[in-house]
Formats: sequence, structure tokens, C-alpha cells
Amino acid sequence: MKRTLLATLLLLVLPFGAVAEEPAPLPAPPELPPQVESGEVLEPEVTIIESDKGTVQEYRINGRLYMVKITPVAGPPYYLLDNDGDGTLDVRQEAHPGKIAIPQWVLFSW
Repeated sequence: MKRTLLATLLLLVLPFGAVAEEPAPLPAPPELPPQVESGEVLEPEVTIIESDKGTVQEYRINGRLYMVKITPVAGPPYYLLDNDGDGTLDVRQEAHPGKIAIPQWVLFSW
């Protein structure tokens, strides 16, 4: 009985002895890199082309065409979007409420 009690007390005291040791000092943090200044234009470049059939607005960022808005003389305007970035413009389906257009922003590019 005494051995069991002694072993239990010893097991309870050992973790506190390990905590009492001082941890190794942490290394100094590295220097921060200089702030990156981007020459990238945040607003899209819009080219408006008017003709007798209607108006075409081309939206580009960094010279890359990502959306076209077509406004015919007769009828509602519609959009052509590059949804997946492959360079192919797809028709925006606003008539189908079941399909949700998820915003897709480019956070990083190389």
C-alpha cells in the first residue's frame, strides 16, 4: 500500500519538476522585407466601341480581356465573361436563377 501511494505521489510530482526548467531562449525574429510597391493598375481599362448595331465595352486588366458587355440597339445588354481564365469568353446566364455566379478574383499571379 505504501509503495503504491509513494509511486502515485512520485508520478504526480515529476511533471511539475519538468515544468520548472527554463525553456531555451528563442532566436531573434528576422528583419521585415521592404514593402512591395505594385505598378499594377487596380481599375480595369475599358474600351468602348460604338457601331450602328449597338455598343461594345471591353474590360481589360493588365492587358488581358476578361469581360465584354454588349448593348444592342434593340434588346437587353448581355455579358461575355472569361469565367475560368482560359481565354474563352462564356455567355453570362442571368436567366437561370439556379446558377449562382461566384466572384472569382485573382489574388496572386506569377
